Amino acid sequence: MLPYNSLQEAEISLGRNLTFAETLWFNYSATKSDYFLFCHNILFLFLIFSLVPLPLVFLEIKRLNPFDSYKIQPKVRLSLNEMLNCYKDVMRMFFFVVGPLQLVSYPSIKMIGIRSGLPLPSGWEILSQLLVYFLVEDYTNYWIHRFLHNKWGYEKIHRVHHEYQAPIGFAAPYAHWAEILILGIPSFLGPAMVPGHMITFWLWIALRQIEAIDTHSG
Repeated sequence: MLPYNSLQEAEISLGRNLTFAETLWFNYSATKSDYFLFCHNILFLFLIFSLVPLPLVFLEIKRLNPFDSYKIQPKVRLSLNEMLNCYKDVMRMFFFVVGPLQLVSYPSIKMIGIRSGLPLPSGWEILSQLLVYFLVEDYTNYWIHRFLHNKWGYEKIHRVHHEYQAPIGFAAPYAHWAEILILGIPSFLGPAMVPGHMITFWLWIALRQIEAIDTHSG
């Protein structure tokens, strides 16, 4: 929730006129709690898990020539029913693990210093922070992923993720509940090291999941 009662009060506090983006942000967020803003991630993740894989489902079913030549496992065909079952399993995990985890993780976001106020970050600040987040996540995710491929980690946890040996976009978040918790750590480390604005955090969560769907597209 912003500590201003009006646009004029915000401009006086900043010592300048608000930008167009800042005015939009003020009008949207001024009366909303930081917790409510943070919980937008639940909606974003639901939409991303549900909508972003759909073009990949279309390509998987239609096997269009210009795209089919890039298929890593061209002889493997998943039916629409198999893909829908995968989506149902992902949504079950979303509502019972991912969503509740988002709801209870807000104190950690406040602790590391994710802010929601004015001024908004510049485009360069957002891009530089996102670059750090991707580099940190990629490095730490690699080593955790390697750990999950040892005998104990694979048999107890990671084997669930590999039930779809020919991956599809919907299978990106398809995993054991413990793996979802463990692999949340790399996504959190970047913002913890270089905390930014809530908008940057939204973008990071969205882009990271879109990247995961793409890398699991097959």
